[in-house]
Amino acid sequence: MAPKKKKDWIGSAVKRPGVFTAKAKRAGMSVQAYANKVLKKGSKASAQTKRQARLAKTFKKMGKKRKKKTSTKRKK
Repeated sequence: MAPKKKKDWIGSAVKRPGVFTAKAKRAGMSVQAYANKVLKKGSKASAQTKRQARLAKTFKKMGKKRKKKTSTKRKK
């Protein structure tokens, strides 16, 4: 049996695609702004919403790292 690759977790991490984005839009905010609001101390958001917010922030960081890697490869 071959071990799973590290990036395989992403496919199964999002159980309900688009739900957190819809929550942010209903609140009239961007995804990241809503994630910050949800993760603030004293927030009354559900545990599931808080998990979704944490995942959104993680994906944002991953996107930044990925862009940084590809932009350095293109320069010659």
